[in-house]
Amino acid sequence: MTTRILTGITTTGIPHLGNYAGAIRPAIEASRGQGAESFYFLADYHALIKCGDPLRVQESRLAIAATWLAGGLDAERATFYRQSDIPEIPQLMWLLTCVSAKGLLNRAHAYKASVDVNTEEGNDPDAGVTMGLYSYPVLMAADILMFNANKVPVGRDQIQHVEMARDIAQRFNHLYGAGKEFFALPEAQIEEAVATLPGLDGRKMSKSYDNTIPLFCSEKQLRDLVMRIVTDSKLPGEAKDPDNSHLFTIYKAFASAEQEQQMRSDLMAGLAWGEAKQALFELLNASLEQPRAKYHELMARPDDLEDIMLMGAKKARAIALPFLEELRAAVGLRSFNAQVQVKSTAKKKAKKSSRLVSFRDELGFRFRLLNAEGETLFLSKGFADGKAAGMASKALQEQEVAIEQKGLAFSLMLNGEQIAESEVFADQAALELALEQVTQALAAED
Repeated sequence: MTTRILTGITTTGIPHLGNYAGAIRPAIEASRGQGAESFYFLADYHALIKCGDPLRVQESRLAIAATWLAGGLDAERATFYRQSDIPEIPQLMWLLTCVSAKGLLNRAHAYKASVDVNTEEGNDPDAGVTMGLYSYPVLMAADILMFNANKVPVGRDQIQHVEMARDIAQRFNHLYGAGKEFFALPEAQIEEAVATLPGLDGRKMSKSYDNTIPLFCSEKQLRDLVMRIVTDSKLPGEAKDPDNSHLFTIYKAFASAEQEQQMRSDLMAGLAWGEAKQALFELLNASLEQPRAKYHELMARPDDLEDIMLMGAKKARAIALPFLEELRAAVGLRSFNAQVQVKSTAKKKAKKSSRLVSFRDELGFRFRLLNAEGETLFLSKGFADGKAAGMASKALQEQEVAIEQKGLAFSLMLNGEQIAESEVFADQAALELALEQVTQALAAED
């Protein structure tokens, strides 16, 4: 069974060690596993909630794209895209907003933290709180649910948002599913040992605290920053407690099991903090040497990065567009023609209950077969022009068509070429019903 894995990183700064160890590295490793279908994205809409500096957002998007690729992400195998390149995501967000309880959003950590600060300072509880901040969990739910992610690698502080996405998905399924589960229920995936790295001052490594170690800074800057990590006042020769050491927490996130055990033993035996910091610097520098070189190579070729991101957006939208059409139909946002057709079929033969609809999108000229309820039964590939699409549509109605099942989906083959394909249906019964409707519809047009 294929497991969909999805995660993203907000484009408000240059990636640091905490981003890499807590999100990027485990996500890239997961994408290489058997049976994994990976979706990774630049969360640039989320960035607008936190950052009002357009230049910073622009530079961050470029740097983060290069970071993922330098870290080993295979853009051919995974779906790697910018959130802002997928217009279906904010559209889905609105559908989800309409079923999200205000009480649920009131409990979001980021919103509650802002309210607490305002209250402590004697201000209005909602002073400075934007709807972007308040609705952040719904946008994150749209990110996850658009691609029906099963696993979402996140830092421990983001677990609540994944749980809220589950709540919102369940609510939508209950209201509009009519026996069909539109959304899979996602699960947070935490790598316990490195879920959250401390920064230079011991607090969570965060751009907000300005206590980060940039992932691909120069060797000199890396060493200078490591030497600034706050430690206790234990002198050389005095035993140190590794489990209460911020430096050791960072060290073990990049060390092998043997290196971790050796450092633990050395600290307990009285290793000086200066020597421990030098050991951490050497470990980090060796670990990051090759990806650092790749990162700078990519940063020097922004046109290549743009092509990679557009390729990822095309892959993502091939999934998002038909799925959003299905969700729109579920909530009642259906074509007027489809509604008229439903009414007229009561007076005509049942075989006329489905209809082919032509349209044009970023993939070219296409057509889909809708059933009486306006649900998409199959969606064609893109054609270079309307004439080619029309000829293919006509051929499906007049020539012998092979229908090939692929799990809980199917493809329409004409003369050995795949012309159209269906979505993945919820179960075998739904698939069989769709196949029956397609067969009847094509036969009705003969």
